[in-house]
Amino acid sequence: MVSGQSRRVAGDRVPDRHRRRAGPARVAGRKRGRYLAQRIGIGLKESRQAMRLTQAQAADRAGMSQGFWSLLERGESATASLETLAACAAAVDTQLAAFVEAAPGADLPRDMEHLRRQQLITVIAKAGGWVARPERAIDPMARRSRSIDVELQRVVRGEIAVVEIVDLLADGGEAMRGLADKVAAVRRDAGTDSTVAGLLILRSTSRNRVVVREFADLFAGRFPASSSAWIAALRDPAHPMPNADGLAWSSVDGSRLVAARIGQRG
Repeated sequence: MVSGQSRRVAGDRVPDRHRRRAGPARVAGRKRGRYLAQRIGIGLKESRQAMRLTQAQAADRAGMSQGFWSLLERGESATASLETLAACAAAVDTQLAAFVEAAPGADLPRDMEHLRRQQLITVIAKAGGWVARPERAIDPMARRSRSIDVELQRVVRGEIAVVEIVDLLADGGEAMRGLADKVAAVRRDAGTDSTVAGLLILRSTSRNRVVVREFADLFAGRFPASSSAWIAALRDPAHPMPNADGLAWSSVDGSRLVAARIGQRG
């Protein structure tokens, strides 16, 4: 190899004569770079889906091939230029900083997507005559109490809805058991004068939908109530709450609820 020849390292061109053994900062940088590439890929994919664009359409807007866009969505953007990544972000109507670190000194909460869905449920349910209690503790005497994502109460009808929100269905069994456990705890406290049921809200990502489709019979058996009936009950003060647990989708951007047709098209 000719002395002084340049090599590409983590997106930079560093001449051989200036290279040294990778120290802790370089190793940490490579690890951080891989993490950011994955984060950017997820952000590009979800923003594209929220706009209902195909990869080919998004790539065309950014001025690149569909194949290269696909690589970026899979988290292989470590060597892409900032200009390229910024163009991709612009193609899906967002900013690169939103995928990376937010604005300097103003990082978004790590649970931003969860907060969006808690806000969505609270706003929708208000129109239906519900009083929302986000993060309601169900065993306050414990050192670290479990909490309900959003507990909804409609006193005039004697109804209590236990709403749990899942952004990533990493453990389906845990999501089912967790909701059942919290519904049971609320029933014990409420006694026989109230109707208590649970509603699981899943973020409508491709990964979550694949899981629900693959185990459609299981999810249908665990969440037998009509998803449409649940959404109607949240929105309409005259519509009764189902007396069984249900499941509904939230859009990827967290702006709306969508009925889940389990066993049909998920």
